[in-house]
Amino acid sequence: MNTPEKSSLGREVDYPTRYDAGLLFPIPRATARGQIGLHAATLPFAGEDRWHVYELGWLDARGKPCVATATLWVPATSPNLIESKSLKLYLNSLNGTRFNRAEAVRERITTDLSVCAGADVRVDFGLPPVAEAPGQSIDHLDVDIDCYGPPQAAFLSAADDITSESLTSALLKSNCPVTGQPDWASVSIRYHGPRIDREGLLRYLVSYRDHAEFHEQCVERIFLELMQRCAPSSLEVEARYTRRGGLDINPRRATADLVADTRVIRDSRQ
Repeated sequence: MNTPEKSSLGREVDYPTRYDAGLLFPIPRATARGQIGLHAATLPFAGEDRWHVYELGWLDARGKPCVATATLWVPATSPNLIESKSLKLYLNSLNGTRFNRAEAVRERITTDLSVCAGADVRVDFGLPPVAEAPGQSIDHLDVDIDCYGPPQAAFLSAADDITSESLTSALLKSNCPVTGQPDWASVSIRYHGPRIDREGLLRYLVSYRDHAEFHEQCVERIFLELMQRCAPSSLEVEARYTRRGGLDINPRRATADLVADTRVIRDSRQ
C-alpha cells in the first residue's frame, strides 16, 4: 500500500526531462479516514479536491513551447488522493513533450490523473477568479488562545437557536506530515442548524496550527467534528491553501444538499 513516507515528499528528486505518468503517486484515502471513523460506503459528504495549476507547459508539434493554467477536479469519493509533489513532477514532465494540439494535453492529463485517483478527474484550462469568500470573518474576535495542537473538537459547541450563515477565517494552518513544512489556508464554513459558537470555532481552527496532516484530511476532520459537535442539517467546509511549487489545493466537503451549490473562486492569497 502507498503511504506518504514512500512518496517523493522530502526527498531530493531530479526534475523529469520526458513525459512520465509513473511519477504520479496515489495515496489511499481509507487509511486516514479510518482513523476518524469514516468509511467509503457511508461517507457523510461529497465534494472535491480542486487543484489550481499555475505552471503548465508543453511543446507544440514543431517544438515551440506553449504555456497555460488549469483547474483540476478530483472527486472526494475517489479511492485515492494525489500526492502534491508527485503531481508537480508529473506536470513538469510534460514540458519537453510534443503535442499536436492543446486539447491533446488536456486529454492526456485527464486520463493519467483519473487512473491515479481511481475515479474520473475533470481538467479545465484556466483558473477561477480571485474574490473574497462570502460570509463573516471570525478572525477579529478578541479571544485568548493557547492551544495549537492536536485539534480540539471539545472547543466546538452550538446554541439552541437555528440559523443559516457562512463564516470564514484566514488563520487555518497545519503542517505536512512528511516534511513538516507549514501549509497555510483560508477556510469557509457554510451551514444551516444550531448557531455555532464563534469563539469556540476560532479556537478549534487555530488548534490545527501544529497538527501534521494532509490538506484533504484536515478538511474532512473539520467537517466530521462540526457535524458531531454542532449537528447542522446542512454543512459545507472548504479550505483554500496557498500556492506551493506552482500548485494550490482547495478541498471542499459538503452535505448532499450543498454539493452543487458553490461559488468557485480563488483566495486573494492564492
